[in-house]
Amino acid sequence: MKVIGKSLLLAASIALAGSVSLAAAQEISGGATTSVKPMSSNLGAVTQKRLDGADMEKTDWLQVNGGYSQTRFFPGKQINTRNVKKLRPAFIFQTDVLESMETAPLVVDGVMFLTTSYNHVYAIDATTGEEYWHYIHPMGPITVYCCGPNNRGVAALDGRLFMGTLDAKLVALDAKTGTKLWETQIEDPELGYSETMAPVAADGKVLIGTNGGEYGVRGFVKAFDAETGAQLWTFYTIPEIGHEGVWATHDATGRNMLRDIAAEKRMLAERGGGFYKTLGGGVWMTPAIDRETNTVFFVVGNPSPDLYGDIRPGDNLYTNSMVAVDLHTGAYKWHYQYIAHDVWDLDAVSPPILTTAKGKDGKDRKVAIHGGKTGHIYVHDRQTGELIRFSEAMIPQENMWVLPTPEGERMLPGANGGVEWNPMAVNEKLNLAYAANLHQPMTYHVEPAEYPGGDKLWLGGAFKVIPGEEQWGRLAAVNIDTGKMVWKADTAQPLMGGVLATAGDLVFTGEGNGWFNAYDARNGKKLWSFQAGAGVNAPPVSYVVDGKQYIAVAAGGNTQLNFKRGNSVIVFSLP
Repeated sequence: MKVIGKSLLLAASIALAGSVSLAAAQEISGGATTSVKPMSSNLGAVTQKRLDGADMEKTDWLQVNGGYSQTRFFPGKQINTRNVKKLRPAFIFQTDVLESMETAPLVVDGVMFLTTSYNHVYAIDATTGEEYWHYIHPMGPITVYCCGPNNRGVAALDGRLFMGTLDAKLVALDAKTGTKLWETQIEDPELGYSETMAPVAADGKVLIGTNGGEYGVRGFVKAFDAETGAQLWTFYTIPEIGHEGVWATHDATGRNMLRDIAAEKRMLAERGGGFYKTLGGGVWMTPAIDRETNTVFFVVGNPSPDLYGDIRPGDNLYTNSMVAVDLHTGAYKWHYQYIAHDVWDLDAVSPPILTTAKGKDGKDRKVAIHGGKTGHIYVHDRQTGELIRFSEAMIPQENMWVLPTPEGERMLPGANGGVEWNPMAVNEKLNLAYAANLHQPMTYHVEPAEYPGGDKLWLGGAFKVIPGEEQWGRLAAVNIDTGKMVWKADTAQPLMGGVLATAGDLVFTGEGNGWFNAYDARNGKKLWSFQAGAGVNAPPVSYVVDGKQYIAVAAGGNTQLNFKRGNSVIVFSLP
């Protein structure tokens, strides 16, 4: 299996997406909704009350990461450690798009809603795979995106589905018919903006961030009115004033990042602070929401350009940070920066999880946790942002934080992580967080580069995988009360896709070689595997219909690591 680094991938993405290739244009032409059969009469609206209870939902999967807390834990235990070996396909649904799949389907009243690359949406019967309708987004003439033409899913609220698009729009569909109700232009794709994340809906609002940190955008999270699409507020992840920060010299774990602060301050005096408009800070993944305090938690990606830091002196706030804002207004509450002035592309990507953990005083505290590309899980006080602890490294670390050079410097982990965009899962009964990790040795190369325009890649160098060095994955279980790794299960290839935990004491995740695996949540023993025929690089989900529990996962491969492509969602159940 050939595994390519992000630098090579990004160049390939431009070829695919800069003006939409012929193959892509054929896939996305039209823009109509095709109805195949009448929608199930069982389908009801996903109300705010249902969303507020989604974390404990025992039948449906109402949000891409389960609920607002994003624990990716399903309370069903019909499928468990004793019988999972009997798990078999209930049906396989094949889409019209043979390309990378990172979707996490929703399941509402026995109806599954799933997305594909190039912004197709399907509604199907969640027990048989029969199709109800199929929507194809009419893509604009310009799409510029990183890491594949993916879409990670939709949000649902009050009979509507919401999807972000590669041409930087937010689209609302009627859940019963697939009819487009409205669309809003989020930002200008010609400036490098795109949308691959799944939005989140709450309190009449749809929240969505932006991709584009590799193209010199100014990142943000925006809120839109769920009924009309009108923009309500914007929080910029790059402040106009103050982005230089506090000139931090050490990372979140206390290690010296080898910055030349005096040189950076001289550069800031020479250049001024006007580069905030191109400083990056994309928000890749779905925010978590604490409904008690109406606080939104999200993590922010790398600064632009990725590797050439001389052109952007300062800490580059709020890149590589967890940020908390007010749901109603977008007002800032707090942030915590893991890596200031990042020149290694170790952005914060994996979505935050809201749970409880022991504080330093041994008492339970409400926390927000994040799995970093560094290979650490970070545990924060939810109200203040205080870093309570960070876990031991889940993967090898080496030569941190060596500065990139023109010739290239080796550092582990590489630019893909650690924990990439992969959503983690938490079993609160066991106090364990489960993280899918990559081990992919790389060298970091820097090259001076002025801003080239938003539709052109702006890395300021390259990160390259090292030929002949072993690459692998690791599913790690970490006790969030102590930060200790309780068990680990290594895989033949880097893990990219996400994790599901269930009350049946199971943990599910997939591999790029096509294996979809179930592990014992307590000890990491592999209990079951299924060969899907294409890379299983999407987050699994679980649900119950008519008393029967199902496990579903997309098998479409992955552009970022060049895993074998497919076009299927596979749904499993017991005989």
